Amino acid sequence: MIRRTTVREALESSPLGSPVTIPGWVRSNRASSGVAFLAVNDGSTFGNLQVVLDRSLFDEATIASASVGTCVEVAGTLVESSGAGQSREVKASGLRILGPCDQSYPLQPKRHGMEFLRTIPHLRPRTNTFSAVFRMRHRLAMSIHEFFDSRGFFYVHPPLVTSSDCEGAGETFQVTTLPLDGVPLKDGEVDYSRDFFRRRAYLTVSAQLEAEPLALALGGVYTFGPIFRAEPSDTRVHAAEFWMIEPEAAFMDLDDDIALIEAFVKHMAGTVRDRCGEEIEFLTKFVEPGLPGRYASLLDSGFARVTYTEAARILRDAGTGRAAPLEWGQKPSSEQERFLAEEVFARPVFVTDYPASFKPFYMRLNDDGRTVACTDLLAPGVGEIVGGSQREERRDVLESRASQQGLDPAIYGWYFDLRRWGSAPHSGFGLGFERMLMYLSGMKNIRDVLPFPRTFGSMA
Repeated sequence: MIRRTTVREALESSPLGSPVTIPGWVRSNRASSGVAFLAVNDGSTFGNLQVVLDRSLFDEATIASASVGTCVEVAGTLVESSGAGQSREVKASGLRILGPCDQSYPLQPKRHGMEFLRTIPHLRPRTNTFSAVFRMRHRLAMSIHEFFDSRGFFYVHPPLVTSSDCEGAGETFQVTTLPLDGVPLKDGEVDYSRDFFRRRAYLTVSAQLEAEPLALALGGVYTFGPIFRAEPSDTRVHAAEFWMIEPEAAFMDLDDDIALIEAFVKHMAGTVRDRCGEEIEFLTKFVEPGLPGRYASLLDSGFARVTYTEAARILRDAGTGRAAPLEWGQKPSSEQERFLAEEVFARPVFVTDYPASFKPFYMRLNDDGRTVACTDLLAPGVGEIVGGSQREERRDVLESRASQQGLDPAIYGWYFDLRRWGSAPHSGFGLGFERMLMYLSGMKNIRDVLPFPRTFGSMA
């Protein structure tokens, strides 16, 4: 068994004067005339532990071999630190090299650009920036489970391989075992009867459709898992593989849905602010100076609310010098969304009741016959972070909307059945995990909040 005191324990709880054995990676190695100083981190906490080596007690070659990136095991005594920056340090009595690191190690002590770090995703978690982001990612994920569990929602696991395109946009990854160098044909078409599932199959673009039947049995459920979208978009907010949180609940209308979204977003932001203080302080200093203001925006006031129709009027009246006008029936641009959140309301804002013409078939049609009971939550600095709706519980309306959008009733028959047997009002929403993490961390590119991003043209 490896004897180990973690860096977190050494910095926070181990008694001063106690002997410690600490394995970790060297973040810096500097020397003065009589002593050498190692900054060691083992991943247990964001901060480093200073190790002081009396150069008269250690071979110079051993000290030199503890270069940046090297994995070491330090033995010594935990003492008060006389230097600035931390209250404790280790006075070393032993130093053992566990994993040597040569001078070609690319993460030498200097500032590295994001583009460069994206070329070494296997090493970038060792930097302060990505250490902070991925710790925050963990805390954000835990807060999601805490929130829904405390409200009686059940965590469910939908399939990743489906036969439907929930969003209707056709941006799916197809799954097949057919030989691509000799695809079997029948009457000039691909013979899917010889494929694994005997039909077309895709990686899921949303867990919503599978979550709904579970909500109509368990009351309230949520999914939290990977989503795949084959959008040929090489932008800072698009990824081919990302994670989504998608709750669904019976006996919940759009107003209930909006209240749940606001409580959820505030819970996530509050948990991260309370539990990731070191990380937020670092990211504010080096990544996004306005980060504390984002937390204040989410936590210190209620969210605004406006209908799409009213938002279109606001954009029209603002004048072309401030924002482009939005013609009724058009999708808002990201610039128009940010204008509403940043300049008009100066806080997160729910935009509701969008035109049915560009929204999915499953959203409940309003009594006006041209809008649907839905909402997008827009946040200052980023735009849309949540999309939700009351689901259409009337079978005839649902089937009509699906037909208008050209969907195959044979594929969605089971979904329509839910409206035949015990249909109930129900609602839900989807929140992109990485987009929320971008907002809370200040990172500008989705590639930098995913450990191993998969994006258009790249599997870095």
